[in-house]
Amino acid sequence: MAIGNTQLGKNGITENFILSLTNHFKNHDLMKINVLRSAREAGKEGKEEARKYADELLKHFGPKYTAKIIGFTIIMKKWRKARI
Repeated sequence: MAIGNTQLGKNGITENFILSLTNHFKNHDLMKINVLRSAREAGKEGKEEARKYADELLKHFGPKYTAKIIGFTIIMKKWRKARI
């Protein structure tokens, strides 16, 4: 299984970020998205920011994708069938 890496910066989730993730998922089943310090609030609230970003990405990509938060990293997985 191929694992891709990308970073989420101060611009947050933009059209270009979604497009680059879509292209990454053509070649990878698993993506690690590092939420950079510039994209989140300081302190523990920053973890809530990572959760909000993950929820927003899942809304965009749909039921074939799942996300897991570890620290300030969002790990997204693409499945063959939709997960309920």
